[in-house]
Amino acid sequence: MRDRAARTRTGLTAPAPPGAGTDPRVHVDLAHLLSLEGRARALTFLPRQPARSVLNGRHASRLRGRGLNFEELRDYLPSDDIRTIDWKVTARTGTPHVRVFTEERDRPALIVVDQRMSMFFGSRHNMKSVTAAESAALAAFRIFDQGDRVGGIVFGDRTIAEIRPRRSRTALNSFLTALADANGLLHADAPPVEPMPLNQVLQAVSRIARRDHLILVFSDFDEIDATTHRHIAGLSRHNDLVLALVSDPYTDALPRGMRIVVSDGSLQAEIDTGDSAVHRRLHEMATGRLAEILDWQRQYGFPVLPLSAGDDSVGQMTRLLGGPGRRR
Repeated sequence: MRDRAARTRTGLTAPAPPGAGTDPRVHVDLAHLLSLEGRARALTFLPRQPARSVLNGRHASRLRGRGLNFEELRDYLPSDDIRTIDWKVTARTGTPHVRVFTEERDRPALIVVDQRMSMFFGSRHNMKSVTAAESAALAAFRIFDQGDRVGGIVFGDRTIAEIRPRRSRTALNSFLTALADANGLLHADAPPVEPMPLNQVLQAVSRIARRDHLILVFSDFDEIDATTHRHIAGLSRHNDLVLALVSDPYTDALPRGMRIVVSDGSLQAEIDTGDSAVHRRLHEMATGRLAEILDWQRQYGFPVLPLSAGDDSVGQMTRLLGGPGRRR
């Protein structure tokens, strides 16, 4: 048991069954994720964002000193180092002025990817699990390419893999391998199990990324509650947090007049969306979760990226994170 737990934490989970995952819209393998590296270069974390946004510039620390990046010119204060005084400006204005610099440093990034059975759904283009995996891989490649440390947490209903952020190709490949393995375990005939609570995963995130990390979470945020809210609030206070909300067009605009059979693997039920009351409750459930997550964005100021399983992952990520031709 202890050996299995250790293997799970390091991403050494059982691979997908042979022959599974032949359709890239349903499953992704390591080769597919690796093939996205070239397309990730079209992304940038530099689109029209405020100077302190996690999506603008290299992840600049707020360390003041004689760094590489000039930040501002301001009045001299008694605690300032006299070596930072700008004598030309001081002579011109008649009052002491100092130059302030921001020291640039790399920022560890932790990419959290949901691969639970709630993500194994798609009505148009991809499974939500595929959209999350592809988008997370694109983000990992882009962050690694800019010289930052990359790690991640990949979790399913029963497994969780933790890869500590490091500036190495080995860490990046470990993350992608864990992602492909977790995705390969998703199957319609998988036995029903109690899904891993998102709150348990967020506790692991808090343990690894105590402060000054860039945290990206790719999930449909199924089963959130007041505890989830507290975890998210705590992470956003000490880190740069980005939530990527993965949804499907079917749940965004639930059609009327359909009879849907749903099952947990042992029991099944029929849902009639032609029933106005049933349709309304399903719509309220879907839009209520979206509204709650968007409200987190309003309260705490971190960005929420809307990702749809109905569209190409690369195109969406390029639109959301900008491209080289869109900087200003």
